[in-house]
Amino acid sequence: MNPFAQHALQQTRRYFFGQTAAGIGTAALASVLNPDLLKASDATSIQMGSPLHHPATAKRVIWLFMADAPSQLDLYDYKPGLADYFDKDLPESIRAGQRITTMTSGQSRLPCAPSVFNFSRHGEHGAWISELLPNIASIVNDICIVKTMNTEAINHDPAITYIQTGSQLPGRPSMGSWVSYGLGSPNKDLPAFVVLHSRIPGGAQTQALFSRLWGSGFLSTKHAGVALRSVGDPVLYLSNPDGVDAATRRRMLDGLAELNQDRLNKVGDPEISSRISQYEMAFRMQTSVPDLTDISDEPQSVLDMYGPEVKEPGTFAYNCLLARRMAERGVPFTQVFLRGWDHHGGLPGAIRGMAPACDRPSAALVKDLKQRGMLDDTLVIWGGEFGRTVYSQGTLTKDNYGRDHHPRNFTMWMAGGGIKGGQVYGETDDFSYNVVDKPVHIHDLNATILHTLGINHEQLTYKFQGRDFRLTDVHGKVVKDILL
Repeated sequence: MNPFAQHALQQTRRYFFGQTAAGIGTAALASVLNPDLLKASDATSIQMGSPLHHPATAKRVIWLFMADAPSQLDLYDYKPGLADYFDKDLPESIRAGQRITTMTSGQSRLPCAPSVFNFSRHGEHGAWISELLPNIASIVNDICIVKTMNTEAINHDPAITYIQTGSQLPGRPSMGSWVSYGLGSPNKDLPAFVVLHSRIPGGAQTQALFSRLWGSGFLSTKHAGVALRSVGDPVLYLSNPDGVDAATRRRMLDGLAELNQDRLNKVGDPEISSRISQYEMAFRMQTSVPDLTDISDEPQSVLDMYGPEVKEPGTFAYNCLLARRMAERGVPFTQVFLRGWDHHGGLPGAIRGMAPACDRPSAALVKDLKQRGMLDDTLVIWGGEFGRTVYSQGTLTKDNYGRDHHPRNFTMWMAGGGIKGGQVYGETDDFSYNVVDKPVHIHDLNATILHTLGINHEQLTYKFQGRDFRLTDVHGKVVKDILL
């Protein structure tokens, strides 16, 4: 080694502790091989052994993320008065000079496009739901529909990065990683944070998703989400190759752990400890993942509830069922992505293809959790990164239009986990363009999610580059009105 580099390394506290007898590296390895040995670990409780900040109402989260931004105007935010504004320009008093994307800023007009879909009232409080979502309409008494979500981001990648990590710039930990860091997992055979990607319906318009959306940022990589594949092995290289049995694999891992431990003792890099932990997790997942993904033990009545696609790996229906099975096994945070809502043109036809893919499985998940007595402590979230404009992008006709990005208000819903069901929260103006009552910023959403898990979003922090970072940055208020 370069002597100057060696001398610089020896001046660090990390190197000093790594060289001490029975150093922190040994302790880290011991905690991996025997998780119960060190009780004050951040893998089992908030901030190195501290209790929850307050009593939790949710033990786990399942986020059904509708990537590419579904149109609130065609699904949840009913505006009957828009019929009188068909093909009339959006009043300047409504837009008030707010910025719009370059995809429509060059249009000579911004003509209003009323939804072509019928809406009807459902549930005890008469929530308006589109004809596109008959199954979600059947669970309105269990869900809280938030119509006033808002964000500053106006394009897909910064918007989805923002809602997932609390920053429009890449590099921050995702919400699931924060939950893993804060709470760990009661199941040592599965990751604390699992990501499921759903097959895109045929002909759907979609945007790319990047692994940093479930990455751990500056947190340890052991807190990153593990994405399960829908084809072949759920996790690459998880299965033993031909000629290698479990006992052989165990001996290989033991030898590798010794080598990694030796390196950890020399340089004190905590990522080496994370790597040791990940190898051990992968070994345990060789048994736990096949059991998780084998749905042959599910009753036919349950399969029927999710719909015919539930038996096809990679479909949204299949992934919703897997999310419930992970909830049963104690996985704290599961994120199910469904892409294909990017309807800049031809929205009526495109959304008719997307809505059935999500409607039945989403409702089935809530019903399934409820019938098992798990909805009370499982928080289910449905929604995307922003909404869609009232004005048409491109040519407008009576039965066809497109909608551009709209960050100023969009709709999400939540169920279970201490959320007060059967309510519609907040109100938008007559054009679904601005919030007029009870705004909910995405920082407020994330603060509320953490609150249900027993975490004070202002106290769950990580020091990086001299600053205490948190998921909600320096913002966020818990939306107490929607809590039980």
